Amino acid sequence: MKVLICDKTENEYIEQMRAAGLTVDVQDTITPEELFNVLPAYDGMVVRSRTKVRKDLIDVCPNLKVIVRGGAGLDTIDHEYAKSKGIAVMNTPLANSASVAELTIGFMLMMARSLYAASATMKAEKWEKKAFNGDEIGGKVLGLIGVGNIGKEVARRASAMDMTVIAYDPFVKEIVGVKLVTLDELLAQADYISLHLPKTKESANMIGAEQFAKMKKGVRIVNAARGGIIEDNALYEALTSGKVAGAALDVFAEEPPTDWKVVKLDNVIAAPHIGASTKEAQGRVGAEVAQKLIEFAKK
Repeated sequence: MKVLICDKTENEYIEQMRAAGLTVDVQDTITPEELFNVLPAYDGMVVRSRTKVRKDLIDVCPNLKVIVRGGAGLDTIDHEYAKSKGIAVMNTPLANSASVAELTIGFMLMMARSLYAASATMKAEKWEKKAFNGDEIGGKVLGLIGVGNIGKEVARRASAMDMTVIAYDPFVKEIVGVKLVTLDELLAQADYISLHLPKTKESANMIGAEQFAKMKKGVRIVNAARGGIIEDNALYEALTSGKVAGAALDVFAEEPPTDWKVVKLDNVIAAPHIGASTKEAQGRVGAEVAQKLIEFAKK
């Protein structure tokens, strides 16, 4: 089986695939335009969040049998269409969970203690101790929208830090240590809200002006899931009005963003989609990608 690696993958696991008899080519900076010319020669492809696999690309690849996404989501792939063409679509849902969960907790701590602003003043050679009177996250209510693999990891860590964890997820019936509530109940009760769900037709822009109006004044929000779940203009209004005290964003509707107005607000912490960017997560992703492709090739 001939496989094209389209995005960064650890070399150790590329060599594992080759040792198992797969022909593996690496073009991890390939452009969308180049992909149309190159991919038709391959049976399989490995992608991360950078490479998009849409219907028009699938249509020019009659030999394509498998797409493996190194990561949790499938929103960068027209996966239902691919499956209708007989192409297997796989991801690595567990590999990134711990890294994204730790980033989420880190974001909450940064907002609670204004660490980004405090560090910036020190770099400017200012000693503004009295300007930074923060909050403890212990004793606060964390509302998780989505409690899949990552949401569960966040809940476990937050509980260990003495937070009360509630969650909204219509696909989950029960989760130990977490009280399941309606979305409206979560919005009304949470001191921190963290998103951990895929972007779908149903979840696109699900947090807008109506939802912000139901939140506590001074709530803080983390989105390390997918951009486009929170409506940007509504978030901007909530942040500038004081309804939302702070937001921490790792994902954006467009990456990189074309409109930076939310990111530039003083009460916003932002990162360039680094939730899975740890050595440990990259290793787990590479191992799982290799395992899935090797097993697929044996069928």
